Amino acid sequence: MRFTIPDDKKLVHEMVFPIRWGDMDAMGHVNNSVYFRYLEMVRLDWFRVLDILPNPQGEGPVIVNAFCNFYRQLEYPGDVLARHYVRNPGRSSFDTYVTLERVDRPGEIDAAGGAKIVWVDFPKQKSAAMPDWLRERVSS
Repeated sequence: MRFTIPDDKKLVHEMVFPIRWGDMDAMGHVNNSVYFRYLEMVRLDWFRVLDILPNPQGEGPVIVNAFCNFYRQLEYPGDVLARHYVRNPGRSSFDTYVTLERVDRPGEIDAAGGAKIVWVDFPKQKSAAMPDWLRERVSS
């Protein structure tokens, strides 16, 4: 059974990165834990584009859950196209989804995952309302 990304998603970011030799495990394919690193890479690259920098004295995004579904093995060498989507913005949170596909196999999703992001006031250790500028970016 394949996971499907909801239709009401919004594409917000794309990036391409190489599969590294060290990403593989003894079975000759990318280790399952590395897929979560890939999801993190595209999420953090999107945050960089938005100029969301870590600020322990202020507010920022926190991941409260994460998942990944594996459909086809990724193997070295190759390049991966990651597409990052958002949906379902609330007062302080939104959902993210990422698809991973090899550049040389366009349209064939090798893995799909995501995370729920909550905007947090770090000193108070509580959720906070998302800034209006971010809500605009994640709203459909």
